[in-house]
Amino acid sequence: MRIDRLLCYLRFVRTRSAAHRLVDEGHIRRNGERVTRSSRDILEGDVLTLPLGNSVRLVEIIALPERRGAPREARACYRELDPGG
Repeated sequence: MRIDRLLCYLRFVRTRSAAHRLVDEGHIRRNGERVTRSSRDILEGDVLTLPLGNSVRLVEIIALPERRGAPREARACYRELDPGG
């Protein structure tokens, strides 16, 4: 699944264009490597580093969502990792 679509489906951003902008600015990392294209595929097990607001979130993708659903459905598709631990 494309990273811009995934970020939108998992409700980290409101629109795919906002996700596209984050990627274009070089703020997203996949498994420690900078993502430079919105078309970059994300797989289950990948770890994403996402700067959102005033914090940085580290999440592991558990499952790929089929649609942008309720927040509870979105949270079931990823696991928060503690960057300090």
